[in-house]
Order: sequence, then C-alpha cells, then structure tokens
Amino acid sequence: MAVIRVRQHVNPLSQKYQRPIEPPDWSQVYGNLDQPLHLDIGCGKGHFLLQMAQLQPEWNFLGLEIREPLVHQALERRDQLALANLHYLFGNANISLESLFKGWPTHRLQRVSIQFPDPWFKKRHRKRRVVQSELVTELARLMPSAGTVILQSDVEEVARAMCDRFQENPAFARSSPDWLADSPLPAMTDREKVTLGQGKPVYRAVFKREGN
Repeated sequence: MAVIRVRQHVNPLSQKYQRPIEPPDWSQVYGNLDQPLHLDIGCGKGHFLLQMAQLQPEWNFLGLEIREPLVHQALERRDQLALANLHYLFGNANISLESLFKGWPTHRLQRVSIQFPDPWFKKRHRKRRVVQSELVTELARLMPSAGTVILQSDVEEVARAMCDRFQENPAFARSSPDWLADSPLPAMTDREKVTLGQGKPVYRAVFKREGN
C-alpha cells in the first residue's frame, strides 16, 4: 500500500466539507444488517475499528473520517481481511448524521465512540471541534435507550468540553462523575497506545442514552 502524506488537521467548517455524506446501499455494505452498529466518529487511519471488527464479529462497525485519503487506505485494509462487518466513509459528521442514517431503525445505532479528536486549542477555533451541541442532539435522536457513547482524549480540557456538551443534553447521563481508569473497549487507538506508553493520562467518560 502506497504511503500518502495527509494533513494532520483540516478545518471542518471550510466549504469543501459542507456536503453531507451520501449513504451507501447498506445491504451491500454489511453481511448482516441486523447486527447492532458501533459508530466511530473521527476514525483516523481506522486501526481501532479494524481490531474491533475482528474482536466483536457480532457487531457492525462504521468509521467516519474527514481526511479522505485515510478512508481509502482503511478500506484497503478492510478488504484485505474480507471483513463484512466493517465500513469507512469520508465526510463531516457534524452535517451528515441525519442524511446518513435516514430510515434506519432507532435500535440499531447502539454504540458511538469519539476518541482523541482534534483539540483546536485557540478559543476562536473551538467551533471547529467535533463535539458540538448539534451533534449531541442528533445522536440523541438516532440512538436507542441504553445506547452508549464513549469519549476519550489525552487533553483534559477537551475531554471536559466534550462531557459538558453531553451533560447539557437531558437525553444522556454520565455513568460516573470521575474519569474512568480503564477503557470500556477491548481495543485501543494508536493515540491511546502512544499516550499510555509515555506514562501520560487518558481522560475517559461514558454516557448512556436515557429512555426515549
């Protein structure tokens, strides 16, 4: 597989990222469309989902990523392993969830992960962060009661901001007021491995979708 240089950060508010994702024919994407779905927003190179799809074949996995070359590379890896429960799509999650899941049964999107998103430290850039109130509202509409959202970051201020957005929405309840010592997931992202390998903390929280 050719190595392609990819920008580490892209501005999700730029015009080129304002087109919603066109949903594929889901029956052609997954081998068993009735399995519960785990959505990973900002999946990067897709290594985390590649592990998850093999560890949990009873789930379907979907990665959304705004850097298109990374999606092409992730799909190549998926195809090499012939995984029928994994797919990746290029696009901006903040404008795409409504169109992407139009017509889906509300019970299917049972787990969402948002892990180590771009921090956008400058105050004027915080509107570029992936976890905005509108995204949380859309997830609340799409997810069933007891659906799970897993948030992780190596930047405490970013983790707190993500938690604040979910806590502002009455549809979600945090499972614990403290940061979780361990990940609730059986696989780790590349960033998580590097952070822990350096002896640095990872700030984790889980939110549950309350009764619809």
